[in-house]
Amino acid sequence: MIIINLVWLLIWYLVVGAIVGVILLVLARVMVNYADMNPFSRTAVTIRQFSDPLLIPVRRILMSYGLDQKLAPFVTILIAILIGWLLLELVGSVVFTVGGVVTSLQRGALLSLAGYLLFGILAVFSLLIVARIVLSWGKSYGNRIMRFLVSVTEPILGPFRRMIPPLDMFDISPIIVLLILQLFQRAIAGTLIG
Repeated sequence: MIIINLVWLLIWYLVVGAIVGVILLVLARVMVNYADMNPFSRTAVTIRQFSDPLLIPVRRILMSYGLDQKLAPFVTILIAILIGWLLLELVGSVVFTVGGVVTSLQRGALLSLAGYLLFGILAVFSLLIVARIVLSWGKSYGNRIMRFLVSVTEPILGPFRRMIPPLDMFDISPIIVLLILQLFQRAIAGTLIG
């Protein structure tokens, strides 16, 4: 159990460090852009080399929607935070499930073992739905990641989409499915795990 907690702590520090690194890099790029600095200096070139792979795709997406590309640093920071949060939630759910499974196996509690496994499956599925919602705003369905997310989540979202009509152009069926999954997770945590 100590090893699982140490792995979780290591992953947490790595993800948070990566998010902080992205934020600092993007802020350094903003400062270089707005400071009256020689664009060919070693510092400016280095910052541009490391920040361009992060900013250029976001600029393209913003330009395709007709938005100002000066928003790219802000949007990049938000995307980094969102991806980090999704990753930490996914890893946290897996670590909680693995820790619970190990504890249940040590105690010989089969009901608790089933509860932890169900809780973990529902948590991962909820995060896949959230990732699908977020990625559907910017990426097309031809993307490999989106195709995977659609193929995994559509068996549950499809029937709800047919039952729940959209509000104007907004499809609220994923929100309803997330609420139902959250309700099931709380019920499992209160009965099988608790």
